[in-house]
Amino acid sequence: MIARMSKKVPTLLLALLLAACAREAAPPWSGYAEGDYVYVAAPLAGTLASLQVQSGQQVARGAALFALEAQSEEAARAEAQARLAAARSQAANTDKGKRPQELAVQEAQLAQARAQLALARRELARKEPLDDSGAVSRAEVDAARAAVTEAQARVNELEAALRVARLPSRNDERAAADAQVEAARQVLAQNAWREQQKRQAAPADGVVSDTFYRVGEFVPAGTPVVALLPRGNVKARFFVPEAELQSIAPGQGVQLSCDGCGKPIEARVSFVATQPEYTPPVIYSNAQRAKLVFLVEARPVNLADAARLRPGQPLDVRRAAKASQQQP
Repeated sequence: MIARMSKKVPTLLLALLLAACAREAAPPWSGYAEGDYVYVAAPLAGTLASLQVQSGQQVARGAALFALEAQSEEAARAEAQARLAAARSQAANTDKGKRPQELAVQEAQLAQARAQLALARRELARKEPLDDSGAVSRAEVDAARAAVTEAQARVNELEAALRVARLPSRNDERAAADAQVEAARQVLAQNAWREQQKRQAAPADGVVSDTFYRVGEFVPAGTPVVALLPRGNVKARFFVPEAELQSIAPGQGVQLSCDGCGKPIEARVSFVATQPEYTPPVIYSNAQRAKLVFLVEARPVNLADAARLRPGQPLDVRRAAKASQQQP
């Protein structure tokens, strides 16, 4: 009896060891938290006139971040406004005839020409009857007739000029004036845009990670002045061995754990690298022995959970439960 039991003991111990190994959880993947920063810059160069934020400050979308000196842009905008006003006045002027004072001058000239015509007609009426009697020469009669014709032509000329003076400009001139107004309006818009670009606001809610210039320093065009980490722009980056790559795919649920994070954070895989790389020199885990790994990124499902992560923080990543791996 004792002999039979002694033979069963090693078998029982082996079964217990196998069961314990089966229950041992797979080691987590090693990774770290990383932030997708937004670097706020002005497309124009200038001296930093004011900096309204500091590192670590929470800002809301639309809050003022910084402003560059914009005296030149303000002057250019004022000039563009004046040019637009001038173009509009010129365009409005094409809808009108000459001024009343100018019309009065032409009307007076027309009255004078009509008086000259009346006088020439009376002179001709006196000399024509005397032509047959020889009291006046034929040349004098011809001169009187020419004077009437000349006076009539002068009257016709001034009447036509007066009608033209009362007309607005031609359609082509009006179209040209309208084009000048539109050109001036676009120049004003460009200068207003340049002035506005000297003042930058937060594109999203977030925390100011860093500032790179002080007031009074010259900032080149396109150079970031503020680094902003928008809310929710934190992700997990971890490394999966080549042998386990087939077990993970975009959309799959994972759980992120870290020291001081409290309960695990639910996340979903958003990116799986297509090319492998060698194990990074700092891997945050002694259990990770693979030399060839693939980079994987996962983003927290909830914004509140994303706020619990800090860029650079070491993470342990495990597969989520089956129920949580389904797409939301």
